[in-house]
Amino acid sequence: MVETRGRTGRKPTDGERKSQARKSRYDRFAKPPTWRGAFNRAAIAAAIFVVVAILLLKLKPAPALLFGVSLALFYTPLTYFTDSFIYKRRQAKLADQGKQQ
Repeated sequence: MVETRGRTGRKPTDGERKSQARKSRYDRFAKPPTWRGAFNRAAIAAAIFVVVAILLLKLKPAPALLFGVSLALFYTPLTYFTDSFIYKRRQAKLADQGKQQ
């Protein structure tokens, strides 16, 4: 007998899928921001900028890379403190909702 991989139970209903998506989204936003996450986002944005600068703006690779590195260094604290502000505001809103109930 050959067993196949995959789901062996029933398919989730629309309501179950939506509640799972909502829960995973809530879990993602419930975590405090990290410097590593901020750096990863800044590095991705800088990499996209370098590619666009080289291909569309016809910049030479060396200046584009240098500007990309400086952009990543600028974006890292900017994204961390923005995420931190949003996280604190969300936590305060959740605390207010808990007090009102």
